[in-house]
Amino acid sequence: MKIGMLTSGGDCQGLNSALRGVAKSLYFRFGKDVEIYGIRDGYRGLIEGDLKKMSPSDFSGILTLGGTILGTSRQSFKTMCTPMEEYNGKTKLDKMLETYKKYKLDALVILGGNGTHKTANLLAQNGVNVVSLPKTIDNDLWGTDMTFGFQSAVDIATNVIDCIHSTASSHGRVFIVEVMGHKVGWLTLYAGISGGADVILIPEIPYDVDKVCDVLKARKKNGKPFSILAVAEGALSKEEAKLSKKEFKAARASMKEPSISYRLANEIAERTGQEIRVTLPGHFQRGGSPCAYDRMLTTRFGTAAADLIANKQFGYMVALRDNKVVPVPLSEVAGKLKTVSPDCEEVLSAKAMGISMGV
Repeated sequence: MKIGMLTSGGDCQGLNSALRGVAKSLYFRFGKDVEIYGIRDGYRGLIEGDLKKMSPSDFSGILTLGGTILGTSRQSFKTMCTPMEEYNGKTKLDKMLETYKKYKLDALVILGGNGTHKTANLLAQNGVNVVSLPKTIDNDLWGTDMTFGFQSAVDIATNVIDCIHSTASSHGRVFIVEVMGHKVGWLTLYAGISGGADVILIPEIPYDVDKVCDVLKARKKNGKPFSILAVAEGALSKEEAKLSKKEFKAARASMKEPSISYRLANEIAERTGQEIRVTLPGHFQRGGSPCAYDRMLTTRFGTAAADLIANKQFGYMVALRDNKVVPVPLSEVAGKLKTVSPDCEEVLSAKAMGISMGV
């Protein structure tokens, strides 16, 4: 049995421990009857035939290792079926199918997020035996309650907010902590609640800057001169929410500030006269060792993926539902985004504690 493995899209904590879970389970079950090929840099390696035969020792000592031993890259789904001059008129899909057949692979194990799963489903529709694992710090992949990498990123973002509290209170300042998340706000929501933020702004709930300022003024009036805002990088104002997609892109392109947090800082300073500071933890949030939760989750996902391969159940993503690992058809996952509902339990809990969502 020949199995190809690749990691695609942005890196995050838990990729190596997930690879380890799959590989060690397959080696334990099949011994020398299984060969695992690591595909370098995600779909690029599958397109260009950049594969390496792995050995059991390659998967030792990587449980706590951040990043991915296979490397990763992003390949646009929109160009997968476009004839390419550098491939003599063939598409990226054609090249991937050629590599799959050339190496006589029996299955592909694919680790990735939304874009990765659209391509994984495309491969499955074209006869490739695919099993996938849900990876993203955004926790926005449809079909699973939890993606690996998310909890590790929450821990890091929460620690940043925790550390900001001491300096914010010492100086009586307003701090904005910009958390990763362009389209969804799960990471900001969880970190904001866990870190005790006073205001949480996410893409799914357009904010009113005046309402945000009202919260800060009220806190200062009540003897609390400092405040913490957890702001998703994709947060948008109620005015922006009314724009068309084209108008919104143009508005953001003309924005003089480097990010929404800096624009918000200027707006708050003008309205309240308070000192504002902005902190961007950036890629720290998806770097470093996976937390214990993600190590456990990736091990469960990895062994479940090995079970699907052993039972020749292909075309599935392993998912966590009601704390059980179950297979979910790729066709149901591809192209769907799991967003934060304004009425979800987490948002209601935040509001119940007096945390402002900017509305």
